[in-house]
Amino acid sequence: MHRRLHWPQVALAALLCCLSCGCWARKAGASADTGQGKTLTLPIRSAGPGSLDPVRGSTTYDSQACSLVYETLLQYKYLKRPLELEPLLCVAMPQVSEDRLVYTFELRQDVFFHDDPCFENGKGRQMIARDVVYSWKRLADSGIGTRNWWLLESTILGLDEWRGQQNKNDSFDYDAPVEGILALDRFSLQVTLTEPVQRFLYILAMFQMSVVPHEAVEFYGETISRHPVGTGPFTLAEEDWKTSKSLDFKRNGAWREEFYPSEWMERDEERGLHLDAGKRLPLVNHIRFNCYVQDQPMWLEFRTGLLDYAQIPAENYIDCIRKRTHQLKKAYRDEGIEYHPVPLLDFIFRGFNMEDELLGGYSPQAKQLRQAISLAIDLEEFNNTFYNGQNIVYDGMIPPGLDGYPEGGRCEASYTGPDLARARELLALAGYPGGEGLGKIDFYTSLAANSQEQTEMMQRQLGKIGIELNAILLEFPQLIEAINKKKAPMFSFAWGSDYPDGENNLALFYGPNRSPGSNHYNYENEAFDRLYEKIRSMPPSAARTEIYATMRDMVLEDVAFIGGMARTRNYLSSARIRNFKPTEDFWNWPKYLDISPSTPAN
Repeated sequence: MHRRLHWPQVALAALLCCLSCGCWARKAGASADTGQGKTLTLPIRSAGPGSLDPVRGSTTYDSQACSLVYETLLQYKYLKRPLELEPLLCVAMPQVSEDRLVYTFELRQDVFFHDDPCFENGKGRQMIARDVVYSWKRLADSGIGTRNWWLLESTILGLDEWRGQQNKNDSFDYDAPVEGILALDRFSLQVTLTEPVQRFLYILAMFQMSVVPHEAVEFYGETISRHPVGTGPFTLAEEDWKTSKSLDFKRNGAWREEFYPSEWMERDEERGLHLDAGKRLPLVNHIRFNCYVQDQPMWLEFRTGLLDYAQIPAENYIDCIRKRTHQLKKAYRDEGIEYHPVPLLDFIFRGFNMEDELLGGYSPQAKQLRQAISLAIDLEEFNNTFYNGQNIVYDGMIPPGLDGYPEGGRCEASYTGPDLARARELLALAGYPGGEGLGKIDFYTSLAANSQEQTEMMQRQLGKIGIELNAILLEFPQLIEAINKKKAPMFSFAWGSDYPDGENNLALFYGPNRSPGSNHYNYENEAFDRLYEKIRSMPPSAARTEIYATMRDMVLEDVAFIGGMARTRNYLSSARIRNFKPTEDFWNWPKYLDISPSTPAN
């Protein structure tokens, strides 16, 4: 959702003329091999990350950047679908007790932190089990502004109680023991859970669970957010992060031996994704992320050869994709460009702050107001206008492909619009006939892509029942900050599932996760919370799926949000890039990318 940038007409006309005649040439510059090694230039479709401290990160953009520098105990296999976990900082997958409560990890002994002034003589030291314990404890420290305690809350034996005590103390003692996290020796870690939490292994692949050295945190203090020190394949110097413009990652020359995967899907062979099997990673020396608050600069830079891949803006979709066949047009194929449609575990919504004086609350009148707003919104018009009809519009918060997604995408509990007659009736019952006495509703959304146009459509749709919106468009980090501080009565963004289980989406409405946690709606429902606590330890089953549906319908009845929609993200890759199999379920995959020797840089 970005506002379109208006380029000078003369320059734009000249550029489009060049593109239309197929005479674009790859420019010398960031994506070229500068003689210092191979460089890829990739987009971040926003102003960039808000923080490069994993425990403070919460967005896709934070993950894109952090995942090049930091590492987790587990990761997803790059080429396997459906998603499958594998060890990263561990020798093997953990040993698990029969009761699913005790996990024992053996860590690799060839893992070292980046060389950095925070270490003695500037030399990165070996990572040990105590580093993992320290890094996870940081999620419990409310004094550092972590947004991710919800990942470990009620999960590890004794950790919640330890957190409560430490946050009461004058200083936070990271050396104080926790019963459920034990460094058995330098390279062995044992974790005891409070119950057999089903998602536990999934969260170990999330960037927020990355391993961080205490020396860096103590040395840099608050500036650790801009000076990451991890164990990953790339490093980022503070001066190489130009806020809202670019991040320039450089290969970690001391990185251990890691190799391109030897497992792939059969269809990957058609694109040669198997040919680099066994090659040492990473395959390039530099990765430049350019930040794009608006989509058109990203698109034009891809078309002029300055980016190695791009996501297709909705307004450019029909320029390169045939709507009837959903295939890339021949002119693009002739340039060596490839098309990669990627269905997302996606939840696009318009949310309500349930603590807001006007829009929040659980009285009949409060519900009727939100129900009226929902019934006035036509999500199919948004889909057809801004997403070329590619989105899946569905009821609830659990996206297609996961247990709890309603059959056919529809369920009776939803107040899905448009139904203007019913919307007007409910608005009157709420005490605002024709919108009288309601006043303007503050609506917060991202200053990005076609966000202003989408907001204007929403204003028009709600205007049909007499409701006025006051649009507040912010850059994404500022938007999330406002929502975390509960300043936004109504807001919109998209949530991509952290792992492939609908429990992750239901956690967005669990009371203890309220802002600044992942429950941005500040939804409170005791019955919902009890069911959530039950499903956390349930393995996949028909009984669990039935509870998922019950919980989904509770939230739909209360109308804590309007939605959802799931996107297919449309990627194009240049002839230059190799091993490109994009996903938004994890973000450490740039380490597998390479540059084709058949397309030398200018």
